[in-house]
Amino acid sequence: MSEIPFNRPFIVGKELYYIAQAVQGGHLAGDGAFTKKCNEWMEREFGAKKVLLTHSCTAALDMSALLCDLDPGGEVIMPSFTFVSTANAFALRDAHIRFVDIRPDTLNMNENLIEEAVTEKTKAIVPVHYAGVSCEMDTIMEIASRHGLLVVEDAAQGVNATYKGRYLGTIGHLGTYSFHETKNFISGEGGAVVVNDDRFIERAEIIREKGTNRSKFFRGEVDKYTWVDIGSSFLPSEIVAAFLYAQLEEADTITRKRQEIFGYYAEQFESLVSRGFFRIPACPEGCRHNAHLFYIIIQTEREDRERLIAHLKKKGIGAVFHYVPLHTSPMGRKMGYEEGDLPITEEMSERLIRLPCYYELTREEQDRVIGAVREFFGDL
Repeated sequence: MSEIPFNRPFIVGKELYYIAQAVQGGHLAGDGAFTKKCNEWMEREFGAKKVLLTHSCTAALDMSALLCDLDPGGEVIMPSFTFVSTANAFALRDAHIRFVDIRPDTLNMNENLIEEAVTEKTKAIVPVHYAGVSCEMDTIMEIASRHGLLVVEDAAQGVNATYKGRYLGTIGHLGTYSFHETKNFISGEGGAVVVNDDRFIERAEIIREKGTNRSKFFRGEVDKYTWVDIGSSFLPSEIVAAFLYAQLEEADTITRKRQEIFGYYAEQFESLVSRGFFRIPACPEGCRHNAHLFYIIIQTEREDRERLIAHLKKKGIGAVFHYVPLHTSPMGRKMGYEEGDLPITEEMSERLIRLPCYYELTREEQDRVIGAVREFFGDL
């Protein structure tokens, strides 16, 4: 019996054809025709003011941190339940990270705990839209406005999801997307920074182009380009952009398939949920998730999480946990955090399992996953 991996990258349309076009067009470095097509597609479809493709979401977060223009010791508020890139981008700017606990329902940063974390040194709030489910953005934006703070949305998992009709990544002053091979729309590696505030558009172009005004030069706005600010090489190659553009063209198809997979899991696990063995993702009213991932949170013994992962592995099924909280990591401890500081984050991270959820997952494979989970809990 073949193994079912946790994730499997896929081709859905003209990816290889567009890559060939990029090669034959003689432009494989950044900001060619396919990069522009991707930027324009997201600006049009998501209603974003300005989108700039990057080589990763990590790069988009790094750009956002530079745009925040942090003073050493400036504070940034974010959840500990996130990927390391969220914190690294700001730590690299000598910022002090203020971790806030999460909500037990969505696993997003608890908006009701943000205000008490604000100090006179706070510069920005970084909400992370876990599993493609929006944070409570009205509350976050209101707090930010009242205290004069910037909001950087980490929407790595939230591409094509919405909050009250607005696309994630387009609500804060800045937003970031990921097109890593584990995401909904993929290019192997890849990301984008979304600039929603006019103040940052010109500088974002400069930072992305190694600190030069090269973009202005190519638009004919200056007669030569030169070094004008700090920056780095944040552009993806045209091969990455060509692959991504083919995926964006099929965004509706990909989203429908993922929603079918998500919905089937939810339907088939209804009895186990009702019996209290585990719970599944929650999506508050006014939010539309993008079926980015499907997780279960074990409600029985904590050790059942590890036993279930081992049980699935024996069945040839890849399942993983997500995440080790940043505040309990070696770096988090260097920042002065300890276990017990964020109890809900710690509790949820020890009980969560992510199941296979990708575009080419077949109904037969999904039935195997569901059957294995049912078998495990039937043996308790």
